[in-house]
Amino acid sequence: MIDQIQVPKDRIIGSIVGGAIGDAYGGVHERGKVLISDDTQMTLATCEAILAAGEVSPASIAKCFAEWFRERRITGVGASTLKAMRDLEAGGHWALLGAKGERAAGNGAAMRVAPLAFLLDPLDPSQRVTIRDVCRITHHSDEAYCGALAVLIAIRLAALGTWSRSPGIFRQIADPIPDSHVKDRLTILANLPEDMPLGELAVRFGSSGFVAETVPLALTAAMRMTPAAMESVIAEIVEAGGDSDTIGSIAGQIAGVDLGFSRLPKELVANVPESKMIFEAAMRFGDSVTKQPQPHRQ
Repeated sequence: MIDQIQVPKDRIIGSIVGGAIGDAYGGVHERGKVLISDDTQMTLATCEAILAAGEVSPASIAKCFAEWFRERRITGVGASTLKAMRDLEAGGHWALLGAKGERAAGNGAAMRVAPLAFLLDPLDPSQRVTIRDVCRITHHSDEAYCGALAVLIAIRLAALGTWSRSPGIFRQIADPIPDSHVKDRLTILANLPEDMPLGELAVRFGSSGFVAETVPLALTAAMRMTPAAMESVIAEIVEAGGDSDTIGSIAGQIAGVDLGFSRLPKELVANVPESKMIFEAAMRFGDSVTKQPQPHRQ
């Protein structure tokens, strides 16, 4: 059942809105202005698909992605996700379209899985099958899947109130993840000074669209996001360069659960483009999760 953990609606809304903040402000150097991108759009499409199906269904999520892409409601996607969207739009089966090979280890799965954390347990082997299937809509990659698992585990810890601002949290997230570059990088971060600047981490380990660079850096940023520091941490992410909108989005998703919507900086929330639409979508999803638990589909 999807009611395995009782999460206050404020935390669920905080995750979705926090992710939009990180996406919009984190992408300033790429887009030249504050705009939401595919990180937020595909997260919202995932929420919409779950609401429509009443469960976590990869087929329903893939169908919603295709509809949003057809309506030009998904913008700025990477090469792997773009190929999957075009193939879905053409009628291809979701299980067969995700990118394969080295270039499939990107961020396209990790950036959009946050809503699943409130419905599925990433530590449960049977529910991991569903999580992997949702990832494979765009990325047939064990590395991309491990990055998504790391995000889901972090969000679950925050939702349960056990998120920590100590580097030890990296080990807690890494332990249940299969052997991968993501796991190795998180293990390394657990032993580094907790105040190492994000820019220095980016220089040492990278900040590209490779999920093993993006997710660990995003988790580090999320640890540092307090109501007073959220804006400055996002500025650090932008300064670090690379895939800054996705790094900001994932960090905001995790911090948003930890802080809750009510503690997100009001000015940042108000200045996110389409903030009313995003908040209303988050409200609908939060209402559904907290009031109408349904079984998930494997």
